[in-house]
Amino acid sequence: MPNKRKSAPSLQLGRAVEWPRSPEEAKLDRVPNPQKDTNYLVRFTAPEFTSLCPVTGQPDFAHLVIDYVPGQWLLESKSLKLYVASFRNHGAFHEDCTVMIGKRVTDEIKPKWLRIGGYWYPRGGIPIDVFWQTGKLPKEIWIPDQGVGPIAGGVDPAPPENGTTPGYRLRSSDNDASGASKE
Repeated sequence: MPNKRKSAPSLQLGRAVEWPRSPEEAKLDRVPNPQKDTNYLVRFTAPEFTSLCPVTGQPDFAHLVIDYVPGQWLLESKSLKLYVASFRNHGAFHEDCTVMIGKRVTDEIKPKWLRIGGYWYPRGGIPIDVFWQTGKLPKEIWIPDQGVGPIAGGVDPAPPENGTTPGYRLRSSDNDASGASKE
């Protein structure tokens, strides 16, 4: 007997769907986790997240990193892409956007643990980084660094040298492997 693939008509994956006009209208899909008895980490990265300032209407930009340890469900990536895109015309502060996304994903897939980091690009000279997580991380899980500097706009704090005050250096893309400037 041929192996018939079960279809899930409610999923957005594999079919054309309209872009949601708002986060409230967006649908997040979940799929069964075939490794539900194994603890492991899943990471989604959205380096070009955009929303609107609720006061000025100007665009805000962030690099989002979502780490989670799945339980019974996995977050389907196309639905996450559509959900994230739904913020493009949504007016909310950085903190609200970041926490709203973390809570919504948690409500949909009920992970064993979830962390979201919102690394917002500076506007007015002040970057805002927002972090939210659920519960405690299962102890056997290795969590890699989120890989985004504390100032998403391109400057990382330099470690102190010989007990001196920390300074700043350009991101590693502008430095050689030792951290020295390529100039």
